[in-house]
Amino acid sequence: MLKNLLIFGYVLFLCGCKQQKTESPPLESAVENVAISHANGFTIEKQVSGITIIKILAPWPNAEASFTYALIPKEKQAFISLDKNQYDAIISVPIDNIVVTSTTHIPALEALGVLDKLVGFSDTKYVSSKAARKRIDAGQIKELGINESLNTEAVLALKPDLVVGFAVSGSNSAYETLQRSQIPVIYNGDWVEETPLGKAEWIKFFAPFFNKESEANVIFAEIEKSYLVAKKLAKTAHTTPTVLSGAMYKDVWYLPGGKSWAANFLKDANANYLWKETPDSGSLSLSWENVLLEAKTAEYWIGPAQFKSYTEMESSSAHYVQFDAFKNKKVYTFANTVGETGGNLYYELAPQRPDIVLKDLIHILHPGLLPEHEPFFFKPLN
Repeated sequence: MLKNLLIFGYVLFLCGCKQQKTESPPLESAVENVAISHANGFTIEKQVSGITIIKILAPWPNAEASFTYALIPKEKQAFISLDKNQYDAIISVPIDNIVVTSTTHIPALEALGVLDKLVGFSDTKYVSSKAARKRIDAGQIKELGINESLNTEAVLALKPDLVVGFAVSGSNSAYETLQRSQIPVIYNGDWVEETPLGKAEWIKFFAPFFNKESEANVIFAEIEKSYLVAKKLAKTAHTTPTVLSGAMYKDVWYLPGGKSWAANFLKDANANYLWKETPDSGSLSLSWENVLLEAKTAEYWIGPAQFKSYTEMESSSAHYVQFDAFKNKKVYTFANTVGETGGNLYYELAPQRPDIVLKDLIHILHPGLLPEHEPFFFKPLN
């Protein structure tokens, strides 16, 4: 898992579980389906009684399981009784405190103005948000180990109203322990989304737990507008430059599949990503010979894993110097944009702000279109 984090430029994702529940019809017809325009992994329904139903349809890739959560307003809790067997968790809202397990969750909390509700996090050294780091240093956000082996005693001591986890399969003993202790664990599948705006729309997933739905709608609408304006601008470019991505780990070259989040950024930036026709939504594993044959003359190299300089790349493998993008100093990386403790801001913030990523790429690939843009994530290799 750590290898994926260091090699591919994707956010990491770990484990969880679900108990069997009986299927039964909802208590009442939904009076409102919250508009979800780009994300495919969740739905939100508002019931007449004030109950909010959140369904997680894709907690991990190719998942056969789905999860259903019921959120009951605290002021109505005494008057509403639900069958616990129908739901994976029942939560009283708004919640007062929360534990999350992925850095991708933090920007949503910060944007919604509820970062002060975050009381614990798994592996705090990777957190880059300045506001969150200040709270970590003050002891207001506790270190809870790593997601695969969450320190359940530390979590139980915090008595959180909610733990937001993420999973690559349906088994996590730490989550099971917390659930047996009556601490709700819900799954966030933002990382499974393939499109940039699909990931960003998961801010709407967090909003109902804090009664922040209106704020989330406004925030996402601004991000969506900014992204779509940039995408439209990219289409006006007179050229479609060829692009290579990824790098080697040992003898294998890992790079984004044609349906992946990273590939969709390049598509929207009006680039010719050389593996755009592959059907994979994750990463591809190729030989360096295969990559050289396909991309030796590629004009740009976007995202060479964790490499920060040309010297570092050449020292790692002499094969890299054979590519024209390397020779012509057209390699761009997100590895040089880090927080104060070394955490990579791309992994943390890019899913929440795809509009900034897209503008970075347009600035690089079509220099005349956004001349005043100051690159934030993607910068020239040192």
